Amino acid sequence: MKTIFRASLLSALVGIAGLAAAPTTMAAEVKWPTRPVQVVVIANPGGDTDFNARTMAKYFNQITGKSMVVTNIAGGGGTLAAEQVKGAAADGNTILFTHPGQLIVNEVAGLTEDSYETFDVSCIAGVDKSTVFVASKQSGVTSMQDLIDKSKAKPGSITYGTEMGSFSHVQGLMLEKLTDIKLKMVDGGTVSDRVVGMLGGRLDLGAITYGSVQDYVSGGQMVALGQPNDERNPLLGDVPTLKEQGLDITMDKPYVVAFPKGTDPAIVKKMADVMKQITEIPEYAEDLKKFKQPVAYYGTDEAKQILAKTREDFMQFKDELRQAKK
Repeated sequence: MKTIFRASLLSALVGIAGLAAAPTTMAAEVKWPTRPVQVVVIANPGGDTDFNARTMAKYFNQITGKSMVVTNIAGGGGTLAAEQVKGAAADGNTILFTHPGQLIVNEVAGLTEDSYETFDVSCIAGVDKSTVFVASKQSGVTSMQDLIDKSKAKPGSITYGTEMGSFSHVQGLMLEKLTDIKLKMVDGGTVSDRVVGMLGGRLDLGAITYGSVQDYVSGGQMVALGQPNDERNPLLGDVPTLKEQGLDITMDKPYVVAFPKGTDPAIVKKMADVMKQITEIPEYAEDLKKFKQPVAYYGTDEAKQILAKTREDFMQFKDELRQAKK
């Protein structure tokens, strides 16, 4: 079952290795920040996106001496948060903390005409490598190959819990496409809702951060089928990659820092520089382990290249995503 798909940061960066050596403007001289910076997060408190934003804010204060005020604006798949930042003054004092679910999937799904180019992207502050495809015990699915066999024998018999039109929906569509199977897509709500649905036997399968299901995997109520990473994330224990199982599939979710359009490029660059310094602090790496996440960072040019490639990859699912939102 050798199938290849790379919605990964590594593949997006192929051919642009020279970017790191390109001349860049010095941002250290710009007087920023001069007051607390508001960080608008597209998700509710407590999840992986919020965790990454608050961890960034903690060390931003340590480096700059100025605080970041984290504001959570959930709803509309992140469009409400994006609209607030889009309409904010381009003075460097408002930042959007987001990911491709809002920046790209919403555009592809027809929820907004805005794209990542609506904002001034500063950097990728981190990458979620903690997601696993997980099956409920009641489903009877014991491995990725077993999932494929069962789905091909009886198409649509396996229910995949997701938030329709979201990043996890794209992950399910990718899995369908690349394994040539048909899943029954079910709107299962938030991550916590989907976990409850799987424990109750209403949902068979999901793509969920490992920290949310680890106890249930250890307890035997769920089975971790594989992690969609290019290499094993050692923080996930013995969970194999899909690649190890013959499916050359990687699906990364980067966390993006962006400013309102028209922000001083020196400020955008300085934020990227500060974030890079944050990733070099040992305590920051230890904090990320709470969400089973290794340290990752990509500068402005690399981040834009990654987002462009991700958008291109996701566009193949435009019809399915728009139909799901009707």
